[in-house]
Amino acid sequence: MDHLRFNLNGTWVTERNLAPTTTLLRYLRDVKGLPGTKEGCAEGDCGACTVAVAEARAAGSPQWRAVNSCLLLLPMVQGKHVVTVEALRAPDGAWHPAQEALARALGSQCGYCTPGVVMSMFEATYREDLDQPWKLDDQLCGNLCRCTGYRPIRDAAQKIAGACPSDRFAARAPESMDLHYQAHGQRFVTPVTFDALFDELVRHPDARFVGGGTDLSLEITKRFAAPPKLISLEGLAPLRAVEESPELFRIGAGVTISELEAFSEQRLPSLHRMVRYFGARQIKHRGTVGGNLCTASPIGDLAPTLISLGASAVIRGRAGERTVALEAFFPAYRKTALSPGELLAAVLVPRVPATARAASYKVSKRRELDISTVSAGLYVETDGKGVVTLARLAFGGMAATPKRASSAEAALLGQPWGEASIEAAAAALVKDFTPLSDHRGSKEYRARVAANLLRGFFDETKEVKQPRLARGHAATVQSAAEVSRA
Repeated sequence: MDHLRFNLNGTWVTERNLAPTTTLLRYLRDVKGLPGTKEGCAEGDCGACTVAVAEARAAGSPQWRAVNSCLLLLPMVQGKHVVTVEALRAPDGAWHPAQEALARALGSQCGYCTPGVVMSMFEATYREDLDQPWKLDDQLCGNLCRCTGYRPIRDAAQKIAGACPSDRFAARAPESMDLHYQAHGQRFVTPVTFDALFDELVRHPDARFVGGGTDLSLEITKRFAAPPKLISLEGLAPLRAVEESPELFRIGAGVTISELEAFSEQRLPSLHRMVRYFGARQIKHRGTVGGNLCTASPIGDLAPTLISLGASAVIRGRAGERTVALEAFFPAYRKTALSPGELLAAVLVPRVPATARAASYKVSKRRELDISTVSAGLYVETDGKGVVTLARLAFGGMAATPKRASSAEAALLGQPWGEASIEAAAAALVKDFTPLSDHRGSKEYRARVAANLLRGFFDETKEVKQPRLARGHAATVQSAAEVSRA
């Protein structure tokens, strides 16, 4: 398909001469004259640009997802249904329940942030899984309001959350995302089969992959980059699959972080803890497992936890698949084990024995929507006598790559699981890492935090081996008393 086609506010539109790096935000405001969607930060941090997109899911019917239009490139909505705040009012003049609830709760003052807040509440109206208070908080945490205060906004959201009215906003599955689009010297391709993908790579080996775009789009909105060739992996259905077996979970590289959050809640508590604070709901709807890992950032949220769980990376090329341990997937700073013509297809995560101790931690300046200063995925197994038989201690923010603390692990192996062995492991961290100082924290601070995370892990797993976040917690590090209340 050499043109873009998508449904905007109930009408199918076609575009042929817009640069592929045009963001949905700029299209709505500059081309379609829909100013309700606002620009605030242009980096997915404030939520003023939030719109709703009907997304197909690996399991279940399509569902509305609130997303940041400032990070969504126009070709990414190929075949999809998009709704902005202008479309919410019914033809007979009736306001949408989200709008009505927000107005009655006095949840708006200047009104600049209000359209984005309403669109996050719009998604909440049609969610069936808002069964815990933290999920409602999570639904709104990506929307800043500079003058109203959050209590009336939350009160309004609570009234409409999960209402699921039978109205004209039934989410519809997207049409084909198959796309070969060129304009203004740029090329954007969305293949829907692996054969088509590998053929495209033969023709354009210098093309860049893009998943949800939450990282690459910042180059466009902040650095004014114009990547000449992009290949979206979003149309490859196998990458969105999640499979279970008695031994392990296979999580597709295209699985979004919000999908991973829902999947891991009951199956992988350690991973779920980290995903909770991955980013705003809007970001988690677009960010993918593969995208987070393939940026190879030393402070990426997923890598330390997955490494601690013994995960492996499934790499796919035209000839087939190969598997490498995830800790070997990052050979150097911002480098991966992918060869030309390959992509990350999935991550294999072994099931965690009930007897194992496992937890993850993220230390940052803010609890919500922030980059890690130090992160950790910690995993320990002991025998019947309480002697450590296996330890995987993985850290982010401590080296050029996500990395296991081999000296600290060695200090634990064969030793009784207790305060003495933990102190020995904490002391051994100086042999494993020589962290740098930057604007997020000094090297001394990082070293102290890493050691304290080990101590906190010991304290937190005394009674509950795979602790969940307690209600009302202030950080991913908790006391044993807080864990007992979870």
